[in-house]
Amino acid sequence: MQSFHSMIQTMRKFSLSHICVVIPLYKARDRIADVLRGLPEFVRTIVVVDDCSPDDSYACAQAVGDKRVHFVRHKQNQGVGGAVLSGYRKAIELGAEIIVKMDSDGQMDPALIPDLVGPILTGEADYTKGNRFYDLEKIHAMPPVRLFGNALLSLMAKLSSGYWDLFDPTNGYTAIHVEVAKHLPFTKISRRYFFETDMLFRLNTLRAVVIDVPMDAKYGAEVSNLKISKIVVGFFFKHILNFSKRIFYNYYLRDMSLASIELPLGILSFIFGCGFGVYHWIDSLQKGVATTSGRVMLAALPILMGMQLILAFLGYDIANVPRRPWHKLRRILKNSPTYIGGSDEK
Repeated sequence: MQSFHSMIQTMRKFSLSHICVVIPLYKARDRIADVLRGLPEFVRTIVVVDDCSPDDSYACAQAVGDKRVHFVRHKQNQGVGGAVLSGYRKAIELGAEIIVKMDSDGQMDPALIPDLVGPILTGEADYTKGNRFYDLEKIHAMPPVRLFGNALLSLMAKLSSGYWDLFDPTNGYTAIHVEVAKHLPFTKISRRYFFETDMLFRLNTLRAVVIDVPMDAKYGAEVSNLKISKIVVGFFFKHILNFSKRIFYNYYLRDMSLASIELPLGILSFIFGCGFGVYHWIDSLQKGVATTSGRVMLAALPILMGMQLILAFLGYDIANVPRRPWHKLRRILKNSPTYIGGSDEK
């Protein structure tokens, strides 16, 4: 009975909520009309961001004549990230409660919108995203290049973002609570292909709760633009930078714990052991004398100790994934009689 009552409450929230869909528009003249017509009636507003598309995609979108549609036009191409952020700003201006981002290529099923929005409405999450890796039977629909690329990017994204329970970080089918969107650093988020992954890093700095929503991999006849050698190598250095900033923010600036000691001590110990071992190995080769067992142990022990400390840090970091929805906690604080308020500007 309680679950039924909960379901009724969720349906009521769903019908009363202002859901806005943001669609970056670029070279989609053959598909944008079908995408707009396929959006369900419960979507109150739609924001189409023309990212300086060279074809007549904008005219095709206008021709649909849907009164829910609001247009934003860029004078210069800003990439998918820039288009999404412009759509977020417009959605916030229109008073949206939850903002869903869909692509204009028709590969995202609008029937999944309730699955993305539901966890946010029930207070379980601040941000939701699609995950095409849930159903192992349907993964074969994904081209091998994309499958391999997404697997590598997912591993790197877990480390840099701190969301160890997420996969498929480049998935662009997302939903976000407007209170969280308002507090994103719009001027700092990556505008191009790194946008979705950089969003996860920014969300972690807010301690926002992010969850995956299962979805099928769906691809048409288009040629993939994903170049593994270029994207993975280019993303690698950005992941390293985000990882460094996240560690500093979460373990030294915002808070300190045993993990704050384990990581640097583990890295220093590992480096010392490797350096000591390599130095004496080279020295023994040059002199033609076997290295003593004592020196071997002096090299091995710091390496083993360093690995143990690093693994202990990773275990703590994995357990430190945000669990309390940020927008829900903020609402509680605002309703508290002791809440002082203050500016929301960063």
